[in-house]
Amino acid sequence: MRVNMGVIGCGGMAATMMQALYAAGMRFPTLTFLVPQGSAERVRDRIGTWQEGDTCPTVVTTYDAFMAARPDIVVECASQQAVTMYGADILAAGVPLVLASVGALADDDVRTSLQRAASFGGTRYLVAPGAIGALDVLVAARLSGLREVIYHSRKPPQAWRGTLAEQKMSLDTLSVPEVFFDGTARAAALDYPKNANVAAAIALAGVGFEKTRVRLIADPGITGNIHEIVFDSGCTTVSIRLEGRASPDNPRTSQTAGYSLARLVINHVTCEVI
Repeated sequence: MRVNMGVIGCGGMAATMMQALYAAGMRFPTLTFLVPQGSAERVRDRIGTWQEGDTCPTVVTTYDAFMAARPDIVVECASQQAVTMYGADILAAGVPLVLASVGALADDDVRTSLQRAASFGGTRYLVAPGAIGALDVLVAARLSGLREVIYHSRKPPQAWRGTLAEQKMSLDTLSVPEVFFDGTARAAALDYPKNANVAAAIALAGVGFEKTRVRLIADPGITGNIHEIVFDSGCTTVSIRLEGRASPDNPRTSQTAGYSLARLVINHVTCEVI
């Protein structure tokens, strides 16, 4: 399996994705990473061991240089801001785009812009489930009539550092689990852009951003990230709990997110949907 690929961002999620793709036998005639200027040298050091055969990954810091590599597919694993900055242009150029920062779609203007650009370019963007599973049954259940969708995200206190959670509690002294956010998926995705992309994926698969209820929880008694979905529909009642192992590079992110991106790339290349 061979594909020219572009990747926006190169953190823990990208590293997990690349490891999975190489293990699956994927090879890249060109592999280009778009990162901020200040991160370029660090990223070059990181990907130095990823070379396969004659192919050497390239790191660039501008959009023009990124697209000059003519990627067949682009994977975003950077931020909601990156989706806003580059997503529409990539799609308008006719290049399919895999999104990790799904929370960007909570902004209706961003979502409309991507849809129009994809239509113009004759391509599509793919929403990565990320750390969550069971979205296939949620989409199917939606067709029978969904009555309620609730999502709980439970992470260790350190995973919430650098977010609004720090204004609501003392993460250093927390001794029992605390719910610090209880609201809509839209508010969760926009207020916690690096932690609540799963909430956005669930909203898109189910009853929408306003009708999906989200609780975010800091739990000092756990080491991984726990995701729970509960929903009721005309065809099924479901309660699912997933305990993801956190990325060693970023406690906010489950390792599953990187593997989720890899699955979408493989599906695109093989023309199979699994």
